[in-house]
Amino acid sequence: MLVLLLIIIPVFFVLLTLMSGEKQAKNISFFGSLVTLALGIYAICAFKTDPLCSCFIYHTPWVKALGADFYIRIDGIDIILVLLTALLVPFIIQSSQSRVIQHPKSYFSLILLMQSALFGVFVAKDALLFYVFWEMALIPIYLICLVWGGEGRQKITFKFFIYTLFGSLFMLLAIIFIWLHTKERSFNIYDFYIAGSHLSPREQLLVFIAFYLAFAVKIPIFPLHTWQPDTYVNAPTQGTMLLSGIMLKMGAFGLIMWMIPVVPLGWHIASKYVVVLSVISVVYGALMALTQKDFKRMLAYSSLGHVGLIAAGIFSWNLQGVQGALYQMLSHGINVVALFYVCDIILTRMNTDTMQKLGGIRNVSTMFSVLFLIALLGSVALPFTNGFVGEFLLIHGVFQYNTGAAVFAGLTVILGAVYFLRAYQVMMHGQTNTLTQGFGAITKNEKILLGSFAVLIIFFGLFPNVILSISEQPVKVLIDHVHMVTNSGIK
Repeated sequence: MLVLLLIIIPVFFVLLTLMSGEKQAKNISFFGSLVTLALGIYAICAFKTDPLCSCFIYHTPWVKALGADFYIRIDGIDIILVLLTALLVPFIIQSSQSRVIQHPKSYFSLILLMQSALFGVFVAKDALLFYVFWEMALIPIYLICLVWGGEGRQKITFKFFIYTLFGSLFMLLAIIFIWLHTKERSFNIYDFYIAGSHLSPREQLLVFIAFYLAFAVKIPIFPLHTWQPDTYVNAPTQGTMLLSGIMLKMGAFGLIMWMIPVVPLGWHIASKYVVVLSVISVVYGALMALTQKDFKRMLAYSSLGHVGLIAAGIFSWNLQGVQGALYQMLSHGINVVALFYVCDIILTRMNTDTMQKLGGIRNVSTMFSVLFLIALLGSVALPFTNGFVGEFLLIHGVFQYNTGAAVFAGLTVILGAVYFLRAYQVMMHGQTNTLTQGFGAITKNEKILLGSFAVLIIFFGLFPNVILSISEQPVKVLIDHVHMVTNSGIK
């Protein structure tokens, strides 16, 4: 029942939030996210003690005519994404403290509803159920961006919606195709692994492409990324945090659990091409970040580069690459939400995030500059921060796959240090100008949130095995399955 509670509790607090007054909406939703966080922490502690506990499985018939079950389960891979989702949503809700939010009941209800759908995506072990939760996760973020976004939000949000819907339709076709090839017309993920492995190489390649279109749009990977920068910049801060911190991880998770193990020969045929596209994302994202004048847009392109490296590590399909991808998904989620919160603090006080207009903020808010620096160092993969562990494993994994690809993928570390440290120097150092002299000290709430991010960045940098030990065995099982199929050439 524990796994079912993760999905139900956010929905319960959605109802409470909608029934509350406008002034109580944020507090109720925040309390609901804390309850979910407590359950998530309990789940990971219980999982380390007994990963086979029946509390991590809920399986009941759903649509019998189609052979679809409401089958959800927590294992060593998806519990990392469950933890990330449970961990970040309280920060995202609380980041709105002292901000004016129009229609707060609807706003915070949509955030909790999206959390529930995200949990569903990560724990679903039935392909049709996975697809339903996948589409459900799109609706709240679409409405958040459309209603609370900035100028030109209709056009930008429509582009985002079309991209994601386009990819999802191809995924649905792939799911139906594999379902037709299962022995008992089942959507069970393990039946999909068997049925997909017995498809011909050509059929597996077509299914691989269909899945890839859905997952690559979500991540995003070049050239399916064009919706991302404008959407990140235009969305309200909490929407940007949901998109960059959690939602893009849906695509990377799909690669690991639903694409490569289902059609191993498709991966074997296409891997060199998708690794190249992922590495292009790394370089393109970093170079575009270097050219940006606005801090929020720079963060958007930076995120593109970092998730490109995650995708490259997954497609290398070795232990270091996949483990690094899982760890970096957690680390990137923490770091990017922290940095977008930093950006929000600057925008709220200065009414601009154009870096050249700022300067000398360190002189008026030392605490802010220190906490900002810790979040930044996590993103540039400084040793003993969370970003170092993930990126080191990813580059190692890509290196095992192809040395040339690893060289270019490693540019994310070098170029990332250049544009992040340059941005920090321009905004924090130098002389305080007439604009930044009014920045002032950060509030108690801002200190708590940024301080908590700093603790998480250092904690996961010092104790990576807290996470890596949980995912290692299930990752090995998936890797062995794929290599067994590709080596035997099953048709």
